Amino acid sequence: MDRLQFFSPVRISRGPGQPVEDIDGVREAMAFLRKWPRGRRGPVYQCALNCCAAALTGEMSAEEARKAFTGFARITRLLEDDVALPMDSEKGNVYALRR
Repeated sequence: MDRLQFFSPVRISRGPGQPVEDIDGVREAMAFLRKWPRGRRGPVYQCALNCCAAALTGEMSAEEARKAFTGFARITRLLEDDVALPMDSEKGNVYALRR
């Protein structure tokens, strides 16, 4: 496994009806951040960018950079958080997506 690969991808959604994008590693996260609009680059953006840069140079782990990027995605409301949750059903276990 590449040392810059995330253990699990960060799922990004730009809005309802838009495709979900999986960010699989530090390089992809950095590319995503570099495309972010300059006018929307605040402290959380800068933290994620710095952490990804540190991971690229080996000063930080990919998972630490993932946490910073996930925080950025959550704050900017891009984080896709579909999770299958069990629901009671007369016919057995049924799973529904949480939004």
